[in-house]
Amino acid sequence: MRGISPVIATIIILAVTIAVAVAVIGWITGLFGASVGGTEQLQIMPDSYIDVNNDQLSLHVVNKGSDVTIYRIEVVGLGDCASPSPTTINAGADTTITCTITGATAGTTYTVRVYTKNGNVFTATVQAKS
Repeated sequence: MRGISPVIATIIILAVTIAVAVAVIGWITGLFGASVGGTEQLQIMPDSYIDVNNDQLSLHVVNKGSDVTIYRIEVVGLGDCASPSPTTINAGADTTITCTITGATAGTTYTVRVYTKNGNVFTATVQAKS
């Protein structure tokens, strides 16, 4: 009965060791996954509101996590907010997103849902004002 030669066995062991090392380094540095680089932490601030006179949703957001790409904003009971193509908010940014929404009644409170490209949904309550 014959086994593999010591040279071939050494080459196989080195190849496996190098493959494992590359995988570990990739995992540590975030090469192989977006979630390693940080998580989305979007906060919708309480000063957000719907202006019923101008049919505008004014959404004040602060991004305390990794970059966020918003692809949809929904106002429950009124439908989707007409907004530009996906909006990216960089990590650490504090910004206000405005978009058109019709049918709001002054004095009514609405639930707003912000959908991100990574599959997260951020929810807040906003007041409609005239």
